[in-house]
Amino acid sequence: MPDAPPPIPAPDATGTVHLEALSLFASCEENLAFIKELFKEDFGVIVREYRNQWDSTVCGFLVCMDGMTNSLTIQQNILEPLQTLRLGAGGAFESMRLSMVSAHETSVATHFGDVVSKVLYGDTAVFLAGTAKALIVGTKGFSLRGISEPDDEKALRGPREGFTESLMTNMSMLRRKIQTPDLKFIPRVFGTRSNTRACLCYLDSLVDKKILAELNRRLDSVVVDGVLDVQYLIERVRDAKYSLFKTIGESEKPDVVAARLLEGRVALILDGTPLVLTAPYLLVENFQSPDDYYLSFYYATSGRILRMLAFFLAVFTPAVYAALLGFHKEMIPTPLLLSIAAAIQGVPFPVAAEVLGMSALFEVLSETGLRMPNKMGQALSIVGALVVGQAAVDAKIVSAYTVIVVALTGIAGLMVPRCKSATLLLRLTALLAASCLGLYGCLACFAGLIIYLCSLRSLGVPCTEGFLRARPREGHDALIRSPHPSQRSRPRFLAKDRRRAL
Repeated sequence: MPDAPPPIPAPDATGTVHLEALSLFASCEENLAFIKELFKEDFGVIVREYRNQWDSTVCGFLVCMDGMTNSLTIQQNILEPLQTLRLGAGGAFESMRLSMVSAHETSVATHFGDVVSKVLYGDTAVFLAGTAKALIVGTKGFSLRGISEPDDEKALRGPREGFTESLMTNMSMLRRKIQTPDLKFIPRVFGTRSNTRACLCYLDSLVDKKILAELNRRLDSVVVDGVLDVQYLIERVRDAKYSLFKTIGESEKPDVVAARLLEGRVALILDGTPLVLTAPYLLVENFQSPDDYYLSFYYATSGRILRMLAFFLAVFTPAVYAALLGFHKEMIPTPLLLSIAAAIQGVPFPVAAEVLGMSALFEVLSETGLRMPNKMGQALSIVGALVVGQAAVDAKIVSAYTVIVVALTGIAGLMVPRCKSATLLLRLTALLAASCLGLYGCLACFAGLIIYLCSLRSLGVPCTEGFLRARPREGHDALIRSPHPSQRSRPRFLAKDRRRAL
């Protein structure tokens, strides 16, 4: 054992220690000293020395992480063979790799960077005296959440399974959906400190190489300490950094991701999160549901149209209500106007302030219901809305018509959960414009919204492609979901091979 361990390379400007270029030492003692120095304050690292009972020259040590490995696998498949089996023909290291260690997943590492990254992910590194190589044995055994149905993407019909936090499990679920060697998984690592594993997934014969190259270029430019969720990447690779609408898709359902891959899109699986990114992402996907492809096309089409109408209702209903009462009373039928006038008599606030206050209260109750435990949250949101709304009307703080408008707006917004944040901001903007300019403000906001949507891009692909520039054979899965036999071609702006096998 040397008096002092070999020096550890100094960290760079980001505080990261680069071990990729540091080769293993031929001396087992130097390797052991370096490993102990590197993990000197980490009590989770297990270092176990071994010696073969038949040949004392076959000795060394193994390194693994407590809680990340399967102890039984290490004991039965690594330690016992190394201690009890005789050395076979050939070199000591090759004999250990081929005939002594009985594990289905092994690899050889020659640099400390490979050893450390594998050990930190649950594998075991086996060092042999007199060899500047280490045998990496797959011994992962950390706890994982079981496969279950995603709460945010409940399905009426179709598959009920959802992605988990395990990268390998998610990859296997996609493999079961698309069983072809054309499905490619390209490994990536994000985070200079977290070293979070990820995987870029696509069908090689369908993906547009320009889109794939552009996504790789953006991912290569991501420099961050740690990536703990896909949102860390979304905000760095999407086209419009401050866009109200999504330009990168995400899903927890393997069938949804598989369907997008079959259209020529690219998916990114990140270890530690059940959300899988997909790109390009089109605006029409905000109004689609996985159930659309498992239910009747009549029902699916009507559902999509309702969701789109609900989006515009959620954005413009309060603004139109405030504009009519504030600027255009003559457009309201006389009986209804008299009823509204009687309802708002004695209310001290202007209509816009009523709508704004009740909308804020509705969002507070909705958010509280989401954050509370399930049993309490549902009761709190329902009872709170009923009690507070009725009390506000009785106290003449708001009118009953305002409560109805806000309730209609909130319910309509719940039909399009993917546009929740955009709906809130657009609703506020339209309400302020209507308070100043009446219906002209509403029309200006509507025109601005359409122009803004037409300007959005996703990896260079216009997000309105499914609506505005779809050809007859490509528009069967936009606003209208036609029968499956009618969908004869893939979108021309996504896939190289446009012809579907029907």
